[in-house]
Amino acid sequence: MNAPTMDNQQDFAGRLAHAEFILETYTQLAAIEDLDGVLAELVDIIAKQTHAEYATLFLNDASREELYSRVIHGNVKHEIRFLNDQGVAGHAFQKNEAMLIANAYESPLFNSRIDENTGIVTRDILAVPIRTSSGEVIGVAEAINSQNDGFNQKDLELLSSLTTHAAIFLKSGQFVEEMQRSRKQEMEFLDVVSDITSDINLSAVLRKVMSEATRLLDAERSTLFLNDEKTGELWSEVGEGLTAVDIRMPNHVGIAGAVFTSGQNINIPHAYADLRFNPAFDKKTGFFTRSILCVPVVNKANKIIGVTQVLNKRGGVFTREDESRLKAFTAQISVGLENAKLFNDVQNIKNYNESMLNSMSNGVLTLDEEGLIITCNKAGLSILETDIEHILRQPAKDFFGEKNQWVIERIQRVTTNKSQDIVMDAELQFADRVVSLNLTVMPLSQADGDHLGSMLMLEDITSEKRIKSTMSRYIDPSIADQLLASDELLGGQSTEATVLFTDIRGFTTIAEKMGPQDTVAMLNAYFTRMVECIQREDGMLDKFIGDAIMAAFGVPLSHGDDEDRAVRSAIDMIRTLHAWNLERGTELRPSIDMGIGLNTDTIVSGNIGSPRRMDYTMIGDGVNLAARLESACKQYGAKILISENTYQKLKGTYRIREIDRVVVKGKTQPVGVYEVLDFHTQESFPNLMEAVGHFKEGQQHYLQQNWQAAKRAFGTAQTLNPNDRMPQIYLERCEHFTDSPPATDWQGEWVMQSK
Repeated sequence: MNAPTMDNQQDFAGRLAHAEFILETYTQLAAIEDLDGVLAELVDIIAKQTHAEYATLFLNDASREELYSRVIHGNVKHEIRFLNDQGVAGHAFQKNEAMLIANAYESPLFNSRIDENTGIVTRDILAVPIRTSSGEVIGVAEAINSQNDGFNQKDLELLSSLTTHAAIFLKSGQFVEEMQRSRKQEMEFLDVVSDITSDINLSAVLRKVMSEATRLLDAERSTLFLNDEKTGELWSEVGEGLTAVDIRMPNHVGIAGAVFTSGQNINIPHAYADLRFNPAFDKKTGFFTRSILCVPVVNKANKIIGVTQVLNKRGGVFTREDESRLKAFTAQISVGLENAKLFNDVQNIKNYNESMLNSMSNGVLTLDEEGLIITCNKAGLSILETDIEHILRQPAKDFFGEKNQWVIERIQRVTTNKSQDIVMDAELQFADRVVSLNLTVMPLSQADGDHLGSMLMLEDITSEKRIKSTMSRYIDPSIADQLLASDELLGGQSTEATVLFTDIRGFTTIAEKMGPQDTVAMLNAYFTRMVECIQREDGMLDKFIGDAIMAAFGVPLSHGDDEDRAVRSAIDMIRTLHAWNLERGTELRPSIDMGIGLNTDTIVSGNIGSPRRMDYTMIGDGVNLAARLESACKQYGAKILISENTYQKLKGTYRIREIDRVVVKGKTQPVGVYEVLDFHTQESFPNLMEAVGHFKEGQQHYLQQNWQAAKRAFGTAQTLNPNDRMPQIYLERCEHFTDSPPATDWQGEWVMQSK
């Protein structure tokens, strides 16, 4: 028998040493319970056994198609990830082949940016795929920068053998870690579902679902859309509190609509490459959508009640596992969503009913089957002159008392007959007052007919309260008191009155500059001051028409000097406005200008409208002429214009000048127009009386068709007050009639072309 040679002895010794090394490695790895420990131990072993400066071990994440490695510094764990087809490691993994790269920078597979980021200078690389005993490639091991003369075939074989034997520990570590992660996710999943399904506030549930969906799938944003069966829309609530807004869209539109109508998941890895994606939302919000996962929300009855849409998976795209998790999550929370939605619908109905009851002018009380008062709306509290504390949970017989026993008898009759009962023009008697009303008592029953109680509807028909409440909306309270004292009921009547119209000049421009809030505040302050001027002269405010005011003097009651009251009120309004403009000037606010038109005539006043909605107002040619005169203020540059009808009835003395004889639009007969000047000061109208005298002289020449003399007089008036527009108007008319003389029957009238 031949003795073993030296080479055989060395080969045997080498195999024995290798076996001992593998056994020792097995022992070391078997003692480690977690994947991180196995990875750290293997990296140390690889570096030592291959005499490398650095070693790295990458495992494959099949769900994300990525290779990952972990670096642990103290208690902080960092994870490095990249696609499993990139770089040297990616090539080794995909091709399932070991690689010896003697010069990293000459290899097209090497990414030099890694050195730039880490500060390491890579010289040579040894990379081998990690295979299980069944041949499955589960990762890649790398040794970097040999400390000898470079990596060789022996190093490659050693590393291949080492990783093959260690693969079982890596595989089992991955499996254990995945089981732990799945268990943790399941526990979190159950906690989240429990938390969501225990809440019945729909807004809170929506926020929780969107927050948890974002967290569970490691996404940037998510939205839960619920289907509104009444409108056929998908809707969601964005924001909280007063800033919360509803987003609504037809339930067949867009990606969400496609998922809702088809019931199929949609997973879009690259949004801008998919024709179904509409980038308009990104442009509007500045958000950049990369990936989209949208799944239907299906309840236990297999009915689609909405969709959940998740955007931008962090670090990659949404996987099939993500689809399954999101679908399972939405299926579990669908019960909570439906409960919250049902509660929200019930709450909305309750709020609607309460709002409707509180907005009613009639009192409404409800009683339970034992006769206790359960609810009472605001009108009911007002009619009965009580409060919630003194009426709720009180027996109806105790609240109404013996004096109103008839109410209890009606309630008992309705309970017995189960049909409504109506009492017209009845009286409720209390200690210090009597309320006249119409009472309707109705039974309340469940769907199966069981008695729930009764409902009482009280319509207050107390005459004084009804009339005064109506009249106080449009006349001074003192006038309403006079009407009530005289027992005069409102109705249509023909009467002589002086109608007043006002309007703010350039209101549209002012409103555009001020904005809506400041405009409303300005109008409220303006109307308050102007109405006070009207009421000081016992005028009746008819209505506000935008920025205009319509008022009358002499209706519904005549004072005998209503024309003077109207003129005094107009003068007061201009003076009040001037004082207010001075205040606004100190606040750097724009000044306000206005025009006023007055006309006295026979008008028709009274309740006009339908039986359900009436308005006390005025109509007739006299009203229209007042409006025309207010509008004419702009043409004449005047503040207050009155008709000859008003002028002839004035009892007081005022500074007034006749300015024209006008044929207003829609009429054929001329009307004399006068301008009231009493509000002017020396500053606002210098040389007033002298200028008015020359203007009057010019008018006399004008009516005599003596155009040159008229122009001289008007020119003098204009020189005395260059801001007075009237002389300039007549100078232009003189020029016109010089070239085109008027008709032979001309009496000085001028046809007004506009309203």
